[in-house]
Amino acid sequence: QVQLVESGGGLVQAGGSLRLSCAASGSIERIMSMGWYRQALGKQRELVARITSGGSTNYADSVKGRFAISRDSAKNTVYLEMNSLKPEDTAVYYCTADVIWISVKNYWGQGTQVTVSS
Repeated sequence: QVQLVESGGGLVQAGGSLRLSCAASGSIERIMSMGWYRQALGKQRELVARITSGGSTNYADSVKGRFAISRDSAKNTVYLEMNSLKPEDTAVYYCTADVIWISVKNYWGQGTQVTVSS
């Protein structure tokens, strides 16, 4: 079993910054891609950013140029640096990882709330 634990969420004013972290632990041979999704109240969960084991990244159009995803493979940790935050970035942010342990399985964290006030 694998656990993903997110941290770094909170309340910030528009224009501010936050850094989210997500650490994976448990039965891990290797982690393939890791990513962040978010779900605002009353809306569907959407991709924010993903990063592969090779370091390739992709972002939602709404966050390009403002957010940056990175990972520390030695620590099985993924980060999301969020700058120039807007009220529409308010959501619960979820970490996800594709983990290899005999087979590949997808795991999700419990989510961390990000609230951006105007």
